[in-house]
Amino acid sequence: MKITILDNATLAKTSLDCIAQLGELTVHELTSAEQVVAHSKNADVLITNKAVVNRETMSQLKSLKLICVSATGTNNVDLVAAKELGIAVTNVAGYSTPSVVQHTFSLITNLLGNTHRYQADCQQGAWQKSEMFCRLDYSFNDLQDKTFAIIGGGTLGSAVATVASAFGANVITAERKGTQCREGRIPFEQAIKTADIISVHCPLTDETRDLITLNELKMMKPSSIIINTARGGIINEADLATALEQNLIAGAGVDVLTKEPAELTNPLANYKGNNLLLTPHIAWASTESIVRLVNEVSLNIMAFTQQQSRNRLV
Repeated sequence: MKITILDNATLAKTSLDCIAQLGELTVHELTSAEQVVAHSKNADVLITNKAVVNRETMSQLKSLKLICVSATGTNNVDLVAAKELGIAVTNVAGYSTPSVVQHTFSLITNLLGNTHRYQADCQQGAWQKSEMFCRLDYSFNDLQDKTFAIIGGGTLGSAVATVASAFGANVITAERKGTQCREGRIPFEQAIKTADIISVHCPLTDETRDLITLNELKMMKPSSIIINTARGGIINEADLATALEQNLIAGAGVDVLTKEPAELTNPLANYKGNNLLLTPHIAWASTESIVRLVNEVSLNIMAFTQQQSRNRLV
């Protein structure tokens, strides 16, 4: 069996031994749109994270039997075409939950404690010039007793809620905007207005695109912060930059943007204020998460060869 990885760079040099033992492995660090067909030639199995595999590509790959998405989201693979052409598709879910939860709280605790500002001051010699044993230039706020709103009550949202509760926060889960409120949830606007911390964990869909705009940001408390480790586009980026610039909210932590890598013109990538923490889509990518991901891909391939259905989407 011939197995080809199209964008191995996304796997951060993790050992591929568990995949290599399943067949003849060809590895490409990155694959452009123009290279997909050439890089995939003669492959029985394709492994892709972000490289797009569309109908035109599949129709040219006569040996292709299985596409393994080395991620949860599958928007880079034409599932309809795969089904019509008899090509199986699998993904991997849940592998990065501990990593995303940890990064979410890294952003939250840094913002609440102004850790990034204190560290920068220490590197610039401010502590050495202090007249007392510590510096209290910026606020340092507890997570305990804060109202912590979760947007997206799935596996990730639930895991974040568990940790927030352990910190002593009062956790609420927002209902979907414009829908009848289910038991155990808070109406969307009420959650936005009452929260001290909002953490976004819903998928990007037509329903959630621009879910948070300037209108919602103006509803938030001026002392509140918002975190997005889910998908770019859920929070309107220009509106968030405006809200931060005008101090409509206290801060934001963002790990995802609408277009990645960040465009030179992106308003958040260009924002210089210290009330924004922007990280380059790393919440999912702990060393342990990627090891789990690679292992899951290998198990998906193994199951396919044994005619078993495992993480099958098509």
